[in-house]
Amino acid sequence: MDIGSTIRAIRKRKNITIAQICEATGLSQGFMSQVETNKTSPSISTLENIAEALNVPLAYLLLKKEERMRIVRKDERTLTTSGSDNLKVEHLSSTKNVRMRIVEFPPGATTGDAPHAHEGEEVHLVMKGRIYAEQGEDGAEFGEGDSFSWNACTPHLVRNIGDDTAIVLISIYTENDNGADLI
Repeated sequence: MDIGSTIRAIRKRKNITIAQICEATGLSQGFMSQVETNKTSPSISTLENIAEALNVPLAYLLLKKEERMRIVRKDERTLTTSGSDNLKVEHLSSTKNVRMRIVEFPPGATTGDAPHAHEGEEVHLVMKGRIYAEQGEDGAEFGEGDSFSWNACTPHLVRNIGDDTAIVLISIYTENDNGADLI
């Protein structure tokens, strides 16, 4: 783990000196220097003291870089297409197991010619337009503000049944993210 670099980055961002951390924690400057250069691993108790001196939660110091907050600005979203109708898909933020997408369904567009299945669970929020969603023997129409969810291992499809483009926010949870674009 790269806890020392995290501690140093927080300390510098907050304009706190090593001497101030040492005064607050009772640790020596030499020890703090070794912690910040990852030459020694502090105990959990010591990390609690350092976290308190930095005014950050202990859990934050223990997060891996890929577990920290990720920011995707609107103009930095990755755009792809999906399905037989080449639906426009905007990729929002994601974590190891959860991905967020905004999908545009032009009038009559669908996620595919036939229902399809894949690993994971999905939650859909209709932001604009009217859609029909089907999973197995269940089917329903949805309008703006309506939401639905399902286990994606059962064949499903979504179709725009309105006269205007429908926009759907989709959250996809998978235990093993294989990088596939699933909707």
